[in-house]
Amino acid sequence: MILLVRGDREFLVEPGAELHTDLGVVHVPEDVEPGQQVESHLGEAFGVRALRGPDLFNHLERTGAPMMPKDIGLLVGHTGVAAGDRVLDAGTGTGVLAAYLGRMGAAVTTFERDPDFADVARENMKLAGVAETVEVRTGDLTEALGDLGGFDVLTLDTEDAPTVVARAPDLLVSGGFVAVYSPFIEAAREVEHTAREAGLGDVETTETIQRRMDFDDRGSRPATKGVGHTGYLTFARME
Repeated sequence: MILLVRGDREFLVEPGAELHTDLGVVHVPEDVEPGQQVESHLGEAFGVRALRGPDLFNHLERTGAPMMPKDIGLLVGHTGVAAGDRVLDAGTGTGVLAAYLGRMGAAVTTFERDPDFADVARENMKLAGVAETVEVRTGDLTEALGDLGGFDVLTLDTEDAPTVVARAPDLLVSGGFVAVYSPFIEAAREVEHTAREAGLGDVETTETIQRRMDFDDRGSRPATKGVGHTGYLTFARME
């Protein structure tokens, strides 16, 4: 998949497809390359851009609120997840996190309880180009824990995260990481307590806040609009 860009407008398309817009019909060549331009039948030009991580957040079909890029960045930075790692994920939802990790070269097994959401996530993995490295399973991870193990990273965005964290020693290799996203501080507190009870080390919880800066003639200050706080991330590591 590629993006066709015109000003602040973006269109996710497949090479060889036909795109209908108010600026005309664009016949996208099969051999189109990022950096090129294509024109509609009305002569309007569109730039061609490669699909990258932040574009997944903006363009994948949504079945809920996906993890934001800033939170994914913290998760990747804390766990060091890299190409060749095996990742166990739960709470797939839209699949943005799984797609990010898959595009980094990790082999991801992700669980989604809702069959309809799981179907959408599978289609999103195709759009992201990671259908071969991200396996979307329909079901409850807590019911499959006895059959799983040998993972480098465990990522959770589910209400029953403490149940899975308690089994982390059976799921992770030595030195493997747990990363749990919690929307509420009470949930984060329970996850951290469970991680310590399970004997995991390097346990810490952080609030994720990011504020855009505004610069104008009057001065500089953090923006008063937009998302600042999103949630809490708890990290822990196998000894």
